[in-house]
Amino acid sequence: MIIIEGSEGEGGGQVVRNACALSLVTGKAVRIENVRAKRSKPGLMRQHVTAVEAACVIGNAECQGLHVGSSVLSFTPGRVAPGEYHFAVGTAGSTGLVLQTVLMPLLLADAPSRVVLEGGTHNMLAPPFDFIEKCFLPVINRMGPTVEARLVRHGFYPRGGGRIEVDISPAPLRPIDCLERGALIGVSGQALLAGLPFEIAEREIKMVRRELGWSDREAGIRELPDDQGPGNILLLEAQFEHGTEIVSGFGQLGVTAERVAKKAVGRMLGFLESKAFAGPYLADQLLLPFALAGGGSFTTVKPSQHSLTAIDVIGRFLDRRLAFSQRPSGMHLLTVQ
Repeated sequence: MIIIEGSEGEGGGQVVRNACALSLVTGKAVRIENVRAKRSKPGLMRQHVTAVEAACVIGNAECQGLHVGSSVLSFTPGRVAPGEYHFAVGTAGSTGLVLQTVLMPLLLADAPSRVVLEGGTHNMLAPPFDFIEKCFLPVINRMGPTVEARLVRHGFYPRGGGRIEVDISPAPLRPIDCLERGALIGVSGQALLAGLPFEIAEREIKMVRRELGWSDREAGIRELPDDQGPGNILLLEAQFEHGTEIVSGFGQLGVTAERVAKKAVGRMLGFLESKAFAGPYLADQLLLPFALAGGGSFTTVKPSQHSLTAIDVIGRFLDRRLAFSQRPSGMHLLTVQ
């Protein structure tokens, strides 16, 4: 059994998700101690429990210590069974993070699957659905499998209530190289709003147009039905020849619309100034599929502690070496050996 110290490195829930996914793929049992020890509320939260429950269901796995607040988790995998699955996270726990746990095992299964996830689709502690659909999945589809995701209903923090549907046609993951993003094709900004004063979105978009110089056509507002809120997210998208980057800012109590927009704008400007293929969040997401493909490379900005921790976990399960190296341009190159 592989033993992982959950307090090492970034010390968050990603360790749990990646460990369970890798356990299902490799057939190696794992025990994680001091789960999420570096978080303000250590131990498993609701969305982590749902993610592991989902891994148990698709992989006929046995698990000990699976409850909210647990600091020790033991996971013994069985055989992954493709099929139709429905998982409800509850409140605004991230549907995307649950998908992250089961996607790789189902991609490598021997038949198609369909996964329906209910809960949060847009919350502060996870990539929003738009990022998964437009930034992450296109890269996965270039690697061999076909994954199609649909957003049926938005779910914001703290209420949740969102729904996504994912169809997975498996295939072996083949190595690819994502070194250049190509020319900028277009940009867009959208302030999503549900059950909140319309002027919040107006102020966010005003800031985007002023700071980025985007036109009225490129940056606008989308008001959702009140029953899908309350919630607000600002999405800024840059589409290149070979990939897309989306950065987001989440509205929250006590934070002005201008501050939400300014932070998102700063992140987008930083990425536009770089020449990297992947931003920091996409780099995090790509580590596991690239490792499972057994090769390939991509360029990114400075690697996060999140990414470095993921590499450590991957190295416990796979005989693969993932390494970042800085290039003269300031970009970092991730290679798999």
